[in-house]
Amino acid sequence: MWIGTLFALAAGLMWGLVFVGPLLLADYAPAMLSFGRYLAFGLIALPLAWFDRARLAQLSRADWLEAGKLGLVGNIVYYLCLSAAIQHAGAPLPTMIIGTLPVVIAISSNLRDAARDGRLPWRRLLPSLALIAAGIGCVNQVELAALRADPAADTGRYALGALLALGALVCWTWYPIRNADWLRHHPDRPPRAWATAQGVATLPMALAGYALFVAWQALHGGGAPVAAGAGPAALGGAVTAPLTTLLLGPRPGPFVALMFAIGLLASWLGTLCWNEASQRLPTALVGQLIVFETLSALAYAFVLRGQAPAPATLAGVLLLVAGVVWALRVRPEPLPEASAQAH
Repeated sequence: MWIGTLFALAAGLMWGLVFVGPLLLADYAPAMLSFGRYLAFGLIALPLAWFDRARLAQLSRADWLEAGKLGLVGNIVYYLCLSAAIQHAGAPLPTMIIGTLPVVIAISSNLRDAARDGRLPWRRLLPSLALIAAGIGCVNQVELAALRADPAADTGRYALGALLALGALVCWTWYPIRNADWLRHHPDRPPRAWATAQGVATLPMALAGYALFVAWQALHGGGAPVAAGAGPAALGGAVTAPLTTLLLGPRPGPFVALMFAIGLLASWLGTLCWNEASQRLPTALVGQLIVFETLSALAYAFVLRGQAPAPATLAGVLLLVAGVVWALRVRPEPLPEASAQAH
């Protein structure tokens, strides 16, 4: 239980990095950030696949199709929605919406996987869910108040950011549950090889998407990728833009470095740690531990801002941690039908 929790914590610390990427590269389009990240992830996975070639050779065609589905929905589409949401609404609002993942996944998996994992009793689970929800509310109360006080705030843009964040929420409610299904049905397969398989399966999709996006930019007069909502001046210079700018954007060095850093830490190593946690913990419980990602993202955002969190934010963090600790004390109970079948 505790080893699985530590793996989930490590995954959350690395996944929190993906929330600051769109802020550090605000002049890049969300599509380029998403395809670039997973192109880097796929390239990193190739040499790892060589070392795991014996394990990967054991995967069936159905397994590779499943890895492709997980890569498309849980990687490319998820990060496309999330990066677009952050660039439209800033980091706080998407963090708030994605922060509801522990509650959404816990409820979904407790309804769906009770026969396999046992049912976490609602009367004992609800206090931890309430603590997590209250913590998320406290953390975001200050941020939302600042947004409402900003006279220059574009409510339509924020609304679109909220919708995009909801799309990311749907993707990452589906992904961990579906990923846990495969891992629990294949306990003999190492999580490392499965993380590498997802990277290999994602690579051709990311490469095709990246190439199509660059071609679209060139055909539509965008010599360099631009962020959503950029002004007309950002579209100038299409014909004279260097090839490097067309392929890698206005800041090639930071873009490539950040894509490979996120690809290695958040995509491959984070997925590996999450797979280790998923094999050790009930799905309803491991879903709540995604709260570590929310905490990490908030911490990184405040470091990037160079300011300390408000008292209400600190109170929210304590509530989130209390909810996780409470959840760790809850043990799943086998359903009566499952117990009867076992005998």
